Amino acid sequence: MAVKIRLRRMGYKKNPIYRIIVADSRSPRDGRFIEEIGTYDPNTDPSTFKVNEELAKKWLNNGAQPTEIVGKIFKAAGIEK
Repeated sequence: MAVKIRLRRMGYKKNPIYRIIVADSRSPRDGRFIEEIGTYDPNTDPSTFKVNEELAKKWLNNGAQPTEIVGKIFKAAGIEK
């Protein structure tokens, strides 16, 4: 089972808010997930995010692969393996 750290879209039309989740790579974007580890709001200037560093590091060490956008958020938060 390949595990990804990716974004889940929330909010309403033309006003997205995302949750950073850990999910099986085969599940749909807004479908089943394993654990929620943070949030991302691109509507504010500058964009805001909150990430639980302990959970993020735990999943990265267990082999979960972040998507491109989540990788950028982790880099801005100072989270690396």
